[in-house]
Amino acid sequence: MESFLKEVKLHIKESVPDHCYRMWIEPVALSAHDAESIVLSAPNDFYIKRLKENYLGYFEEGFLRLGQKIRIEFKVNNKKINSGSRQAQKTTGGMPAIPEAVNIPSEFHPHLPGMTPAFNCGRMLKKNFTFDDFVVGDNSSFAYNASLCLAQGNLNGTGVLFLLGKTGLGKSHLSQAVGHHMLAHNLTQRVLYVTAEDFTNEMIYSLRNNSIDQFKEKYRLKCDVLILEDVHFLTGKTATQNELAMTLDYLIDADKKIIFSGNERPDEIPKLNESLKSRLNMGIVTEIKTPDFGTRVKILNKKSKAIQCLLPTPVTEYIAQEACEDVRQLESALISVVTRGRLMNRKIDVELARRVLEKMTGTRKRITIDLIKKLVCEAFDVSEQELVSKSRKHRIVKPRQVAIFLSKQYTDQPIKTIGASFKRYHATAIYSVNEVEKEMKQKGQRYEQIRYLANKLESGSF
Repeated sequence: MESFLKEVKLHIKESVPDHCYRMWIEPVALSAHDAESIVLSAPNDFYIKRLKENYLGYFEEGFLRLGQKIRIEFKVNNKKINSGSRQAQKTTGGMPAIPEAVNIPSEFHPHLPGMTPAFNCGRMLKKNFTFDDFVVGDNSSFAYNASLCLAQGNLNGTGVLFLLGKTGLGKSHLSQAVGHHMLAHNLTQRVLYVTAEDFTNEMIYSLRNNSIDQFKEKYRLKCDVLILEDVHFLTGKTATQNELAMTLDYLIDADKKIIFSGNERPDEIPKLNESLKSRLNMGIVTEIKTPDFGTRVKILNKKSKAIQCLLPTPVTEYIAQEACEDVRQLESALISVVTRGRLMNRKIDVELARRVLEKMTGTRKRITIDLIKKLVCEAFDVSEQELVSKSRKHRIVKPRQVAIFLSKQYTDQPIKTIGASFKRYHATAIYSVNEVEKEMKQKGQRYEQIRYLANKLESGSF
């Protein structure tokens, strides 16, 4: 496993800036491992916090590339910390409670030139999420051109862009490409890249620590480019919506650039106040759709070249034909086929690709909303009648939300159709998906339940 870790770290080194690699990745060492998990050690709690926030995905992707689908945990001074653990959200009277402040000793804040704690600099831009690395197709040409024009300063007189599309189609890539372009042409540009959840949590943190003035100054006066992802997360968060609307007024009046991304149009996001909704609609709203066959082939050719494994044309075309849902599935299919070939020391041909992909794609084609309902009812011991009833009992609501979430993930049905199949409005279906996504990020019981059901769906065990 030590050799695997070395290869993973080398892969990460190619994807992040050198000073970030030396600071955060190089000190990570192997502590323990078994068949299902690996424990990595880091110098202190602050390192672990930064690793979880910014680099956990790189480690997971790196091990997956080597055929190791394992759970990653961190420890410091023999104190084991689960990589996904977070404080569960407390509720009072049905309303989310403000979490307790996170106190990190000052000695855990190593200083590097140009670097500040996460709340001050936002998330890191991924090294390869640039315009040059984006494969343009009919599905994304308008979104690409709009993003490039915004980065170059010319977008029909507006500095606001909303990238619309379902997960895995390239919204994050294009939004970060704008940030990269701005920084490449003017190092003094202040680019803030955050998710709507980051913005909400930071505002709460600032309120708890009497630093709301610094929070407002950062976003209103010390930001030249704001990249805000997953705006659908703001549904129902009245205080955050009000603060964001005022922040956007400051930025728009100062001719700053703003890039939003989300999986629902601003007008269709439930429980979004009119003030914020109007600001989200001020610029150009452009949608990224599922890539067609030709575009998928181009994506595969570019990705296979990046991992130094050029595939025979018949293999590339087979993967493009079968992995047709989104770019992430396409990349996963490519990595799975290449990894299997390398581990088995076997020539990569169509037969190998077929064996690798038959479960990944064939099983998904047989998954329906009715099948998901049946699976969820069996897992949570509820009846289908209860699942689609008007009941607001906790034992019914949670399974219903899980079923709606899985239906969105594993079927190609639009959210309106999914909601209707559960006798729910469109807005309620979106709310259910958002609620499950939040619980998934906490890596608690709900995460384990979803992972269990997802494994059954993907393996065809239904």
